[in-house]
Amino acid sequence: MKIQLRKIVLGIFGVVALQALAPKVIAQDKMEQHPNVLFIIVDDLNDFEGKFGGHPQAITPNIDKLADSGVTFVNGQTNVPVCQPARNSLFTGVYPHDSRDFGWTARKKHDVLKHSKTMFQLFAENGYALYGSGKLMHKNDKKLWNEWGVPERINYGPHAFNGNKIIPHPSVPEPFRSINIVDGSFAPLTDIPQFDSTKTDLKPGWGYPKKEFRYVNDEDRDLMPDEQHADWAVKKLKQLEESGSDKPFFMGIGFVKPHTPLYAPQKYFDMYPLETLKLPVIKEGDDEDAFFKENYPMSQMGLKYYKALCDSYEDDKEGLRKVVQAYLACVTFMDDQVGKVIDALDNSKFADNTIVVFTADHGWNFGQKEYLYKNSPWEESARVPFIVRAPKEQVKGMDVTHPVSLIDLYPTFIDICNLKGSTKLDEQAAEIGGHSIRPFLTDKNATWTGPKGALTVMGVGISEPIEGLAVSVNKQALWHIEVRKPLSPEYVMQQTYSYRTARFRYILYKNGKEELYDHKKDKHEWKNVADKKSYASTKADLKLQMMEIINANSVN
Repeated sequence: MKIQLRKIVLGIFGVVALQALAPKVIAQDKMEQHPNVLFIIVDDLNDFEGKFGGHPQAITPNIDKLADSGVTFVNGQTNVPVCQPARNSLFTGVYPHDSRDFGWTARKKHDVLKHSKTMFQLFAENGYALYGSGKLMHKNDKKLWNEWGVPERINYGPHAFNGNKIIPHPSVPEPFRSINIVDGSFAPLTDIPQFDSTKTDLKPGWGYPKKEFRYVNDEDRDLMPDEQHADWAVKKLKQLEESGSDKPFFMGIGFVKPHTPLYAPQKYFDMYPLETLKLPVIKEGDDEDAFFKENYPMSQMGLKYYKALCDSYEDDKEGLRKVVQAYLACVTFMDDQVGKVIDALDNSKFADNTIVVFTADHGWNFGQKEYLYKNSPWEESARVPFIVRAPKEQVKGMDVTHPVSLIDLYPTFIDICNLKGSTKLDEQAAEIGGHSIRPFLTDKNATWTGPKGALTVMGVGISEPIEGLAVSVNKQALWHIEVRKPLSPEYVMQQTYSYRTARFRYILYKNGKEELYDHKKDKHEWKNVADKKSYASTKADLKLQMMEIINANSVN
């Protein structure tokens, strides 16, 4: 009897112990099935980070450290080299040629994309809590998020401020200063804007539209937007840890710098002395065998900006050196903000069960082919930093050379985070076009279901009007168009396409002209070999690969 009673007692204790342990086991299983996500996207960031080698003097220790702890896709590409359509495509998973989103149309107004679920919606449907701050989509649906951080209205800036409105920075010479208020301005915060004014009630300095930015010195000032986004993320991670919640979360942080205007504290400018600063490698006459100018005349912003910069200084290199210095200063400033957020994550209980993705919406040209801007078909605009850290399933510090693009992030999240449900709101939505890059996290030579290359499209500008196209024009940016009616299937091939494989970049312009660059021999894309007989079969094969992607899910 004593033995039997002992067994009963032990059995009861065992059941109780298992019951106590069960919630923890279930919670752990749930977290492994649905890992947290920290998604960081940066605006207008090219490959000027140490890890990506775009500029030999770039100081980005935090991004480099993240790369060393994750997997780096060294041939990451954008699908559209300009902000809004790039983000529309990324967050809906729909290729621009499938949606025909070639302009500047808000997702909720777009004839196709308004029927698609964003990845945020799918995460929410799968039980994730959503926390965000900064620039993710151009207009974020705040009702979807459990908590939104810093108000969007202060993402850009501060700006030069005349006491009433923002204006170009007076230290920048003309005509570059007047290309527009945002893109034509660069200076350290110590260069406090001063203006001649007959209105005694105006107080010049730093500010936002109709709002002053308090600045005494770099140590005594209001925080810049990206600093606010980083601080909010750090605070939110601490709050989530202290809450003890086992609910998975998706945290999205959109840093704006190095988007123009290129303003940052003085210490970041000091890291890049002008007298020792190296310029991007530029070949004189590099545009002579390219067909950009005949497809996009001088009204195109990048050509216009470069000419204005050269016209603003006696020495063309002086202006370019100052702009590159300001850009690099903003990159390092942003890197510090990334470091705050990653350090907070790594020092929390979430470190081992949080997928981290770091990328940008597109790159930026600095004088290559006489072009200064985003929205070009070449490497400088199309290539983006692309890092994925998945602690439970990756080879730490591995580099992957196979090209991938932003379109692949949505299906990757579906795969790794075990997201269920349709990516469509209704039948009028387009199919998502990317492929999960999960196999590359453990094998850089993995067999992949995706294409051999990455596709980028440049949308047509209003300087090249399409007959019968109803558009709304954004006056601050000449090429920005908002499509008000569905575009015909024929319009798909009236764009310029750029296709990047591990070795080649093939470009097909809207007028049928072609460029082909062999990165094995020509990493700067200086020599167009499209007309060389020795490359004829390669060019034909690349065009076929590209057209297979374009035709795969095209909307009828």
